[in-house]
Amino acid sequence: METSIVLLVLVAFLVFSAIKIAAEYERAVVFRLGRLIQVKGPGLFFLIPFIDKMVKVSLRTITLDIPPQDVITKDNISIKVNAVLYFKVIFPEKAIVDVENYLYATNQIGQTTLRSILGQSDLDEILSEREHINHRLQKIIDESTEPWGVKVTSVELKQIDLPPEMQRAMARQAEAERERRSKIINADGESQAATKLTEAAQLIESHPIALQLRFLQTLSDIATEKNSTIVFPVPIDILQAFMPKDKEKTN
Repeated sequence: METSIVLLVLVAFLVFSAIKIAAEYERAVVFRLGRLIQVKGPGLFFLIPFIDKMVKVSLRTITLDIPPQDVITKDNISIKVNAVLYFKVIFPEKAIVDVENYLYATNQIGQTTLRSILGQSDLDEILSEREHINHRLQKIIDESTEPWGVKVTSVELKQIDLPPEMQRAMARQAEAERERRSKIINADGESQAATKLTEAAQLIESHPIALQLRFLQTLSDIATEKNSTIVFPVPIDILQAFMPKDKEKTN
């Protein structure tokens, strides 16, 4: 009786050991006596206890932080850059068989490629053409990880740390650029004002009465804004334009 119970427990243990389940986003790479036989999943499948071994691999996109790297740019400026790398496993059997640790390997190839690509670029290019550099990094890293069954979908530069002296130099450059734009705007305004004044002078020259009207308007503005009495000499020539003329000239 005891022997039957032991056998029953052993059979139940073997059955439960043989039953495996892989989630929708997982695949099981199965080895039989050390030899790769197939990739199973998702769902329910069976293994031979003590003979078959499996390694589960996630097919979801993995986010990998590339730690800050010290880089000397093409124009000999020392910067520190970190990035984030997005990839996923396309062929689970290659990710397990062809490389010892695909996560660590992808991280290392990302670090070396980041230093290499940024070392071939000027600082201005790194700061202004990040999208182009991201695309280059993604293409080169993806070509390196393709034999491992790993697909790199995107690489993004996260932060670029500049030396303090370079930050101050860039701040001075930005201030000088803002001052230059301000002077250009002021000069353009002066040019437009001079053009308008020239047009006004030409109009007054062709219509002298306009100057007299402008003079009277100025007097009206002064009288409105100031409460004190202002004595303003007026040339008699200006007033003659408003005086009635004799109908008949004396001989």
